[in-house]
Amino acid sequence: MSWTEVIIEIAREHAEGLSDALMEAGALSVSVEDADEGTDQEKPLFGEPGMEPAEAAWDRSRVVALTDVDADQAAIIAEAAAAIGLASVPGFTTRAVADADWVRLTQSQFEPIHIGTNIWVVPSWHEAPDPDGLILELDPGLAFGTGSHPTTRLCMEWLEAHPAPGKSVLDYGCGSGILAMVAKKLGALDVTGVDIDPQAIESARANAERNGCDITFYVPDELAVSADERHRGGKFDIVVANILSSPLKLMAPMLSGRVAAGGSLVLSGVLARQAEEVAAAYAPFIKLGVWAEQDGWVALHGTLGQDTVPAARSSTNA
Repeated sequence: MSWTEVIIEIAREHAEGLSDALMEAGALSVSVEDADEGTDQEKPLFGEPGMEPAEAAWDRSRVVALTDVDADQAAIIAEAAAAIGLASVPGFTTRAVADADWVRLTQSQFEPIHIGTNIWVVPSWHEAPDPDGLILELDPGLAFGTGSHPTTRLCMEWLEAHPAPGKSVLDYGCGSGILAMVAKKLGALDVTGVDIDPQAIESARANAERNGCDITFYVPDELAVSADERHRGGKFDIVVANILSSPLKLMAPMLSGRVAAGGSLVLSGVLARQAEEVAAAYAPFIKLGVWAEQDGWVALHGTLGQDTVPAARSSTNA
């Protein structure tokens, strides 16, 4: 079986509406891309569960609709344009999409990832390159965190460099649960993951079970009333949060308050140019410094009750 893709360039204010209308008119799937991708005008859109951009579109958006090969593409576009009140039918181009073994093709794009000294993130369809390493079986999915992004790698490398046998760890914004699993496999006794996205929690629980890790995952409200939370007084020996700089700054009092006396706070999702302003937000509670930098991203670290800023580690691209 084969299909035809229809490509339409359109202004930001019409991109989402046209996407929805194309689906109603018979498109099989629709995506919105930056029409300036690959040029100096390309603009990244960042978002997280619960903090998505107001519009999932760009100033010049490219709407790509997949249709059956024998569909009337012109009629589908005309119907969609009329449905959202466009004065005229937008121009479009088409391209053929040949049939393929999409599962095998997708899997071929993901290879085992080596992180730090001894950590391997291995898709389920691969053999572990080093059976004696710290192996995480993790398939790419809906929740953020497979170890491919520098911020995830930095947090994993920090956990590997600071194993905490018998200690408690909180992974706030856990996504796939990858950081919580690394902490558990490195010997942490009590590991908790928190995420605002219930779908991420579901994914993290499945990943932890697959990897034989006993980890408790909550959405924030569930954590606040849990028996484990009351038992430890809400404090953890290590708190790690790999999110983005803006929410990290807003959560400074809360995340700092989760760290036990003498415990460590590790933050990432922070660009190097944002490090000072994030550290400043935490300064009233805990002194943070850059632990390491990778590809323009940093991991910040501090110890509660320690007045000096920790020294930075050498930059790594491992």
